[in-house]
Amino acid sequence: MTDELQERFELEEAASVIEAMRACAGALDSAGVFCGHGTDNTWDESVQLVLYTLGLPPDSPASVGEQTIAPDARVRIGRLLQRRIDERVPLPYLTGEAWFAGLRFQCDQRALVPRSPIAELIIGGFQPWYADGEPTSILDLCCGGGAIGIASAVCFPQARVVLSDIDAQALTLAAENVCEHGVSGRVECVRGNLFAGLLRERFDIILCNPPYVDDDDLAAMPPEYYREPPIGLGAGNDGLDLARQILANAAAHLNPDGLLLLEVGNSWVALEAEFPQVAFTWVELESGGHGVLAMQARELRESASLLAYTGTRII
Repeated sequence: MTDELQERFELEEAASVIEAMRACAGALDSAGVFCGHGTDNTWDESVQLVLYTLGLPPDSPASVGEQTIAPDARVRIGRLLQRRIDERVPLPYLTGEAWFAGLRFQCDQRALVPRSPIAELIIGGFQPWYADGEPTSILDLCCGGGAIGIASAVCFPQARVVLSDIDAQALTLAAENVCEHGVSGRVECVRGNLFAGLLRERFDIILCNPPYVDDDDLAAMPPEYYREPPIGLGAGNDGLDLARQILANAAAHLNPDGLLLLEVGNSWVALEAEFPQVAFTWVELESGGHGVLAMQARELRESASLLAYTGTRII
């Protein structure tokens, strides 16, 4: 790294870990980067960047902040910081790893960076939404890199889990994550559009974080999001192209006391407006996030006529 680059990021004076973190946070703030891929602020992202570069675990104690940083480590930190700022690539793509529900996942541009608030529900055992003991069969629909389904398999060691996605590239990443977490005996990857390819299989729980970004939000997104595969984000003018089909067909793939957890993000407003007679239950999330609905199989059956899908199926 040149002296000019050192000065630009103010890392030449960073003698300790905490000083490097502060210098990185200042540089990220000045550059106006967007944090939305595992963190929501430049400080947390700087902590991740520095700890990763130094080979330190993300749950390192605060005392590591006083450790001295060698000159070559400052160079490595500066290079990674420069890429984050100049290329506007989400940090997990640069490090090749993302943390979800307390677990490490391989992460690259074959799939979205995992960041769903459904993680909170997995850690909480899906309570109070699923009250029929521990689930034994779980579907992660629109699985991307597989983080939601694999985290569920880790949290529920007796459960069989299916990861399903239309994107073959995303499924290759999901398969690698299945192997890394040692759950290949219970977790299967299936390629298909929504419920296609699942035949008549039924599950205790369906977890789904589908594409749900509407056209207006998609056009206004920060550049970091354009580094992700477009197939994982946009879902039409109102963001509901897939959600409509999922709600219309989920009951047929749930056991009688099953549960659907569906994330629609900002498009929850459009969903409420389209189905005013359906009493959607929106999950209150302590860790942040919004737009996750919980529907029992019974509720889906009772609302079947209201949720019936009459549009063109995206197959």
